[in-house]
Amino acid sequence: MPIRTRVAGALTAGLLLSAATPTAYAAETDTATHPGDVVTSAPTEFHPLPGQWTNTRAWHITYRSTTAKGGPNVVSGTVIVPNDGRTGPRPLVTYAVGTVGMGDSCAPSAGFPYGTTVEATLINQIVQRGWAVAVTDYEGLGTPGDHTYTVGRAEGTAMLDAARAAQRLGIPGVDADSPVGIMGYSQGGQASSWAAELHDSYAPELKVKGTATGGVPADLLKVAKADDGGLGSGLIFMAAAGQNAAFPELNLDAYLNPAGKALVDYFRTNCVAIDSIAGSFKKITDLTVKNPLEQPDWQARLNESHLGTHAPDAPVYLYHGTLDELIPYDVGQALRADWCARGANVSWHALPLLGHIGGVTVGALPAADWLADRFAGRGTGGNC
Repeated sequence: MPIRTRVAGALTAGLLLSAATPTAYAAETDTATHPGDVVTSAPTEFHPLPGQWTNTRAWHITYRSTTAKGGPNVVSGTVIVPNDGRTGPRPLVTYAVGTVGMGDSCAPSAGFPYGTTVEATLINQIVQRGWAVAVTDYEGLGTPGDHTYTVGRAEGTAMLDAARAAQRLGIPGVDADSPVGIMGYSQGGQASSWAAELHDSYAPELKVKGTATGGVPADLLKVAKADDGGLGSGLIFMAAAGQNAAFPELNLDAYLNPAGKALVDYFRTNCVAIDSIAGSFKKITDLTVKNPLEQPDWQARLNESHLGTHAPDAPVYLYHGTLDELIPYDVGQALRADWCARGANVSWHALPLLGHIGGVTVGALPAADWLADRFAGRGTGGNC
């Protein structure tokens, strides 16, 4: 499929985001009938830091994907390819970032042209290996509607369909024969782990060679219990808003007191740096009239995002900081145990004395090296 540019000129991702409307997407999806079909594409730029040059070509895309309930949706993202003249097959990594916030301005694609996307330096390390990278914005982050933050199935399909969309752009060397890697940490770890579990049923045609995933919030109820009243307490309310976006019948507003409603409304339009300050050290009971996490319908929906119930069909590199202050280390250990018990090929790596941010900075390079071995066809026996 040739590259389809539906917006004249080299628009930035930010301009494209602001121009997009639900009506426009509805019209485009008449021809984007399959998951991974490209809805719109336009040239953009990829800068890891403000003004930092990279020898790359990049496209802001919107593409067809699937909601947690199985319906069609449209997700945005960015495809980045080294401008190295290579025309033969090259690996493709579908990459999911950690928590950035819930406002559209927080989307990775909105920051790439300006060098303000936090994980862009890590993504650049992958691009500089000669790999193409597709970075999803996730459902509702950069497209109409609220971001379905922490809804695992929606994140997993968004990642797999970003890979499909990259293959359908018509980029030389990036096509259905490209070996695919899946990568992400924190929220991106949840998304990449879900993509790994969904691959064999949702996108089996993708030639996935392995998944590198870290800091994974595999059990949302356990993470919420650990974060309540602590540094990461705001993440609980962001997650509640994300679950409510996917499942409006949960009726989050009915559980929030005025202070809770104000905080959640604030989260819906702001990014993680300020959100973490506004939301820290708050108890669920301080912001609710009744704790939604104690209700059967909420517990059922949160448990739908529980990982470890299905073995990924390709090898997995799983890593976690032993002092992670946001996602308890034993949550990562439990995911390892669950996958191993189901016969998955898991290479488990504990990161001694590292917290959540240390885990991504120290763990990213070995994870990418591990993916390089998978692309090279080298075997891995795992360490279950």
